[in-house]
Amino acid sequence: MIEIMEPVLRTIAFAVIAYLLGSIPFAILVTRAKVGVDVRGSGSGHAGATNTMRAAGWVPGIIVLVADIGKGYLAVWLAARFGGTEAAPTVAAACVVIGHCWPIFAGFRGGMGMASGAGALLAVWPLGFVLALGLGSALQLLIKHSAKGNIVTGILLMPLWALFGANGTQLGVALAVGLVISGRALSDWNRVYRELWFDRE
Repeated sequence: MIEIMEPVLRTIAFAVIAYLLGSIPFAILVTRAKVGVDVRGSGSGHAGATNTMRAAGWVPGIIVLVADIGKGYLAVWLAARFGGTEAAPTVAAACVVIGHCWPIFAGFRGGMGMASGAGALLAVWPLGFVLALGLGSALQLLIKHSAKGNIVTGILLMPLWALFGANGTQLGVALAVGLVISGRALSDWNRVYRELWFDRE
């Protein structure tokens, strides 16, 4: 029994670590340091790289983008190597994106989860990361609305990976990331605001 429980407890521990990593609000921290405002008070109201670019400029936005991808990557990388069970990377992927979207360190008001989700995908399959980037960009250009594009991307991510031969762990991570991102984006389904990239008023 102890031998069974120990890997499960490690998976749970790395799920908590992943959530806490995801909860680090880089967009809020960087924007506050740069221009002294809460990034959630402008633009889309999201604590993410795009809104940071809008509120504080390109360089802070790129810093946030890299940091958010990094925390997603680190959470899943740690879980894959030390998490104890085959499910650990999938659970960690879900938790790091949940942490980014609903961060305990920022009043549960975060971003949309795309960058942290991208980092989680990159940690298990670099080719899959490229495929996801292509899928997301194509759908954003077609739909011209960030939230709706994110929802469709999240739904199609795992089937796309399956078509290109992803293994079980990779498919689990793709499913976890896709579901959380789609669920988060539903709250913005009817919102209309001017994004830097794709949205149109």
